[in-house]
Amino acid sequence: MSSAAVGQALRLPTFENGNRSGCPTICLFTSLVVYHDIDSRTAAMNMAIDEALLENATAPLIRFYRWDHPALSFGYFGKFADVENHQSGRDLVRRWTGGGIVFHGDDLTYSILIPASNPAFGESAISIYEMAHLALRDALIAHGQRVELAANGAPKISDSCFANPVWADVLANGRKIAGAAQRRTRRGLLQQGSIQDVDLAADFQKTFASQLSDNCCEQTISPHILERAQEIADEKYAALSWLRRR
Repeated sequence: MSSAAVGQALRLPTFENGNRSGCPTICLFTSLVVYHDIDSRTAAMNMAIDEALLENATAPLIRFYRWDHPALSFGYFGKFADVENHQSGRDLVRRWTGGGIVFHGDDLTYSILIPASNPAFGESAISIYEMAHLALRDALIAHGQRVELAANGAPKISDSCFANPVWADVLANGRKIAGAAQRRTRRGLLQQGSIQDVDLAADFQKTFASQLSDNCCEQTISPHILERAQEIADEKYAALSWLRRR
């Protein structure tokens, strides 16, 4: 999340359904498609699947996923020179979203996608960021974790996202354990987030999804989406021209 958002005052958005009994805070969506992507994938393919899903999304969705070996993702505006010393031990990929450097491997990564036709798309990026992290916070609390949202941004001490909590990131004992980055297009909004250095229960993904909507529908990623994602991965995320563009 950009540090430009730090310290901004925020109203609680209405979104689709206001305060509903199924969500302790405020549900983002009246319904939500949930993908448990059980296959661990390359960094390029993970990024490409999110883009392919956004191309075809007709309803809000969340995708949970893993990485097939240690990886590093860095934001769209990041410099390759800042990460190239990690390429011998990690799969490097430039994200479509913003933000800084994120190390992957043991984390649980998720993506929330909101099509432009959905009412939540009309809310500000920071409103969506906060509400998603409120849902994440409540899911962690439901599983016995002592967590809170960051009230203020911290001075930047490195290019690593997890060394620099910003407003509304999720903290445990003052340490950032969850952050995210976004991209908004004419098709919709993509938020990619990572949860790190915290023990997650086996059913945590279900709990998190239920905090976003009390009407969740689990689906599997279609062959059509995976085929399109492979095309995007080959043409974009796995290409040196994309990786080294800055």
